[in-house]
Amino acid sequence: MNSLTAAIPFVKASACGNDFLIIDGALGPADLAAVSRRICERREGIGADGVEWLFPAQDADVQARLFNADGSEAEISGNGTRCVAAHICSEHGKEKIVIRTGAGLKTCNFISRTDNQYEFEIAMGEPEVGNEFPIKLTSGEVRGIPVSMGNPHYVVFVREFAPDWQAQAAEIGLRHNFTYGINIELVNVVDKRNIDVRFLERGVGETRSSGTGSCAAAVAAIAAGKAESPLRVHAPGGVQTVRWEQQVYLRGPTQLVGRGEFFI
Repeated sequence: MNSLTAAIPFVKASACGNDFLIIDGALGPADLAAVSRRICERREGIGADGVEWLFPAQDADVQARLFNADGSEAEISGNGTRCVAAHICSEHGKEKIVIRTGAGLKTCNFISRTDNQYEFEIAMGEPEVGNEFPIKLTSGEVRGIPVSMGNPHYVVFVREFAPDWQAQAAEIGLRHNFTYGINIELVNVVDKRNIDVRFLERGVGETRSSGTGSCAAAVAAIAAGKAESPLRVHAPGGVQTVRWEQQVYLRGPTQLVGRGEFFI
């Protein structure tokens, strides 16, 4: 191998199947979007839903800039933020970790650890819940509730998940002019304490879980009187718990998967 080959060290982590690469921002090239696309590619890259680039912060333990798999920069990922917290806990032993995100400061409180498995609860801030509005699709009309968790969401309640739910969710984003794009959650209310959710995330596509999406889905269900806090959010990647007081709190597991180098 050429000894002059440039390499970027990374740590890979997963929160309920929502996977991220964690990289020291000082080691990244000028074009973080381009290298994020390359490294997130699942065949010729490492493979991930996004990259959390870490930088020093005067008012926090670290600043995390999130780039999605398509290279677009997002305000925040709840799961990605939890992955960063697990990484910092592993490296420095801290149990209360403050992370500056594009959606403000987020405090992550350590709950437990078993080997490379961590559990944290994050104070996600106060949500903004809008009025339900309809969107016309080729298959008919859907009605959803807009929720902001520092990033935009549109929550649609369904009785069951159609075989082609991904196409329906993708069409929602095309049929309405969401100024900053949209993260879409389809929600089946199981009972007052449990909801089942599917996620189509802006800049990524279908994901096995979403932290802010779980918060948005829970907030919409509680605001609509369909559920109560605390609420267990079930997704293909696992279960997270959302409680809504004045702030929203997100609790769930994180796994540090491994570390390596990506050649650029």
